[in-house]
Amino acid sequence: MKPIFTMPSDQPPTIEVAPPSQAAEWDRFVRAEAGAAVYHLAGWRNLIESVFGRETYYLAARREGRLCGVLPLVRLKSLVFGDFLVSLPYVTYGGVLAESPRVGHALIQHASELAEDLGAAHVEFRHSANSFQLPARTDKVAMHLPLTGDSEILWKSLGAKLRAQIKRPLREGAHCLVGGEELVDEFYAVFAVKYRDLGVPVYPIRWFRSVLQAYPDLTRVFVVRVGAQPVAASIVIGFKDKLEVPWASSLRAADRYGVNMYLYWNMLKYAEEAGYASFDFGRSSRDSGTYRFKKQWGAEPLQLYWHYWLRGQMELPQLNPNNPKYQAAVAVWRRLPLWVTNRVGPQIVKNLP
Repeated sequence: MKPIFTMPSDQPPTIEVAPPSQAAEWDRFVRAEAGAAVYHLAGWRNLIESVFGRETYYLAARREGRLCGVLPLVRLKSLVFGDFLVSLPYVTYGGVLAESPRVGHALIQHASELAEDLGAAHVEFRHSANSFQLPARTDKVAMHLPLTGDSEILWKSLGAKLRAQIKRPLREGAHCLVGGEELVDEFYAVFAVKYRDLGVPVYPIRWFRSVLQAYPDLTRVFVVRVGAQPVAASIVIGFKDKLEVPWASSLRAADRYGVNMYLYWNMLKYAEEAGYASFDFGRSSRDSGTYRFKKQWGAEPLQLYWHYWLRGQMELPQLNPNNPKYQAAVAVWRRLPLWVTNRVGPQIVKNLP
């Protein structure tokens, strides 16, 4: 296959699919690299294989036997959505993690050759920097808020209107619990309803339970109750100096008195008190409703670059609910009973990036 890059002049690495037995070495490299995300850790390989049954190809680059770059890849293959590789599906971050451009280019070249051999239509690399000369989607941003370590400073910076919205649920008797796996059922009771209402297939509860079991020291579950009823919930993941909320939701009936505001304040307060340097609200489309919700807390956008290797002259993939071709399915999904969406959703979502 013809190289897709003009390589820098330093010595190219050797690249192999790393066996699971190299997980400890892999994680040492990830933890030492400044640009690493928590999803680069080797444990996600087993989570994705065991929960979703997907094939994984964890590419390791080496020079003189020393690990110098990694690229985790997951193969999604179905009759409806096609055959492709993603680094990484189900989460915001992934892609190449390398000590030099030469190593990064070599990993992408190897991934493209792997896709050719497998017959995959494309490879999607989820990056937060535009470091590669590849076609890219730029419709998504991650919203980041710098923290000071003092929740009182953050509270005062929010302004009177926002503080009033945060306190409003207290008049309904709202209170927030913070814990671990013991709260996952309450989290899922809210999350599954919200996803059904959005017309989006839901992840299986086993996914969240497995993440919490694999990384108990990095994760926390937040549940807002009114009385005994969970009305808003989230799962956060901390890695290095950042706390991220990849999954959060609230019940539509409770949104009128701002339980989502109370939920997010409790997460931010936790992040400040735990000593994190920043809070990652997760990804949004620029100027969307979720973008504006996150912006009001003082968060600023970080441009995301989802790069692609494409077979032939195909267009950039659009496997998301905003694609007009899926709007009819979204409308039907919203009207289905919850027991149906909870049973069928996990079988669909495992094939979506």
